[in-house]
Amino acid sequence: MAMPLAIAPTGLAGMIHADGEILAARAATAAGIRYTLSTVSICSIEDIAEAIASPFWFQLYVMRDREFVGRLIDRAKAAGCDALVLTLDLQLSGQRHKDLKNGLTTPPRLTPANVINLLTKPRWLKGMLGTRRHYFGNIMGHVKGVDDLHQLADWTYDQFDPRLNWDDIQWIKDRWGGTLILKGILDVEDARLALACGADAIVVSNHGGRQLDGAPSSISILPAIVEAVGERMEVWLDSGIRSGQDVIKAVALGAKGVMLGRAHLYGLGAMGEAGVAKALEIIATEMDLTLALCGHTDVLKIDRSILQPGTYPLPNQTRF
Repeated sequence: MAMPLAIAPTGLAGMIHADGEILAARAATAAGIRYTLSTVSICSIEDIAEAIASPFWFQLYVMRDREFVGRLIDRAKAAGCDALVLTLDLQLSGQRHKDLKNGLTTPPRLTPANVINLLTKPRWLKGMLGTRRHYFGNIMGHVKGVDDLHQLADWTYDQFDPRLNWDDIQWIKDRWGGTLILKGILDVEDARLALACGADAIVVSNHGGRQLDGAPSSISILPAIVEAVGERMEVWLDSGIRSGQDVIKAVALGAKGVMLGRAHLYGLGAMGEAGVAKALEIIATEMDLTLALCGHTDVLKIDRSILQPGTYPLPNQTRF
């Protein structure tokens, strides 16, 4: 069964496992789904293009340095990417409480606690010592004045541009010239504006719940957005997808597909490429079982009739 699924863009995946983006892209390609590479990945666009024969998607963050953004788009085209996924909801970074508590920094600080922690993970250390990829591969070497990890981190986090607007999206669409997906839509009005600016698809997303505490879940907003624009553009969903049953629920509510983030990272951290493949296998098995137990054989033919009434909002029940 073809899975209505893509791997979501996740920054720093190459720090979860050495060459992590390459390994995840290989597993996704073997499963017949698209891999989405993050702007702030460890492996570069060119690394992924060299590693897999199939097209992949590239996720773009808009930086203040528009010349760099333009070059990044051109590199994605040259690498054969067949969709550009423009993230809209990280122009300001949310307050990540776990990162603050754990003292996570980029690059990491070598504190006694961190050193002790690293020594308990010899397999991870061996992998990282065996690869040359330890920094943002899409940025290092492509920006003037960025020569070490500290400069790289400072440049990256200073560059996210809070002035991003719909005119910028039109410029990006014109520069890209291909399929454009806008990720981070959580509002009916924004979905309509995305349609008006010529986006080919949107991803209903609250960025994994990480950006704004108290934001509604993606799936609670999905029915209203599908009602508003779903007949004129593809509507996808991410955030909170942990199982094949979650995929089925999203599709039943109108999503054309979902993006899988954290679940594939768990597999990557545990077993590398084989772990991502195992995570996707589990998702596929759960989808098959869920469909069968609902009396269906084709995921593309299901609708909300398979869901228990009252367990999901109707489009006209959603308030903004």
